[in-house]
Amino acid sequence: MTAGATVKHAVRGAPATLGATGCRPGRPRPLQWLLMDVVVTGGTGFLGRPLIARLRAAGHDITTLTRRASGRSGGREIEWQPSGATGPWARELDGADVVINLAGESLADGRWTDARKRRIRDSRLNATRSVVAAIAQAQRRPTALISGSGIGYYGPRGSEIVTESEPAGTDFLATLTRDWEDAAGEAERFGVRVVLLRTGLVLERDGGALKPLLLPFRLGVGGPLGSGRQYWPWIHRDDWIAIVESLLSSNAVDGPVNVTAPTPVTNDTFSRVLATALRRRSVFRVPSPALRLMIGEMADALLTGQRAIPAKMTAANYSFAYDRLDDALAAILRRT
Repeated sequence: MTAGATVKHAVRGAPATLGATGCRPGRPRPLQWLLMDVVVTGGTGFLGRPLIARLRAAGHDITTLTRRASGRSGGREIEWQPSGATGPWARELDGADVVINLAGESLADGRWTDARKRRIRDSRLNATRSVVAAIAQAQRRPTALISGSGIGYYGPRGSEIVTESEPAGTDFLATLTRDWEDAAGEAERFGVRVVLLRTGLVLERDGGALKPLLLPFRLGVGGPLGSGRQYWPWIHRDDWIAIVESLLSSNAVDGPVNVTAPTPVTNDTFSRVLATALRRRSVFRVPSPALRLMIGEMADALLTGQRAIPAKMTAANYSFAYDRLDDALAAILRRT
C-alpha cells in the first residue's frame, strides 16, 4: 500500500484516506476496517488456492510467492526460492499488511524415508526463515504473520482434551511442528503479530484427508484404521478459510490457534459417519500392521491422534458453519 493511498472501508464501504505513513495519525491501523495488501506463500495448493480466491473476492490485494509462476493461484505471482535467506522477491513484503505463510512439501506424497523427512522439514523451515528474514529487512513491516502449523504439534494424546496451552510432543511431526513454529515466532522480535495455524484434518472433496477415503468407502470396503479409538480433529475447508480470514484483522488473537471443529471424533465414528453419508456400511477394519506395511511411518499419523478443540476461536466467538461431522460431510458430498 503506497503512501497516501485510499483504502476501502470493508464494513461500511466508506473510503478512508491514510496519512503519509500509510497509517492513521497517532494509532496503529485498525486492520479490521481495511482491505489489505496480503502476501501468500504456498498459494497454489489445496488450502492456498481457495483462500486466495476468497480474499480476492473480498477485495484484498493478493501477491503469491511461488517457486514457479503458473497462474494457478488466480492472481499476481512472484517467483521465489525459499532457501532460508532473502532475494529480490523480498521487496513484496515491504509495505504489505499481512503475510500468510503456507509453504511446505505435502506430508502425504510418499513414504517417509529419511531423505523425504529432511525435505519435508527443510521446505517448512527454510520458507519460514526466508519470510522472517524479509520481514526483518523491510522498511515498512507487515502487521501480522499468519503461519502454517499442524495439530501434530501435540503428538499422540489419546482421549485427552487438548487446547492451545498444551506442550509439544516428541515424535517426528511434533518436533517438526515445534521447530516450524519457533522459526515463525522470530518475527515477533520485529513487532509483528504472529499467529500459528495448528490445522487439523481439512475436509473437502478435491484433496486433503477426505479425497483418498472416498473411493474405498464408495466401493464398500472402507472402514476404521487400527483400533479406531484415535481421535481425528477435523475441520471443513470453508471454516478453515473463514478462520484465516478472520485472523487477518483480529488483533486480539495471536500465538497458536487450533484450527479444528469443536467436535473431534474417533476414527471409528468418522468411518461410520462417512459410510452413512455415502449410503454404505463401514465393516472392513484396516489392521495397524497392514497400514504400516502399506505407507510406512506415515501410518502413525493416522493411527494416533489428538482430541484437539479450538479454545481460542471459541473464546473469540467464531461461529462454525460446520460444527458437526455429519453436516460437513453432507455438504461436501452433495457437490460430488
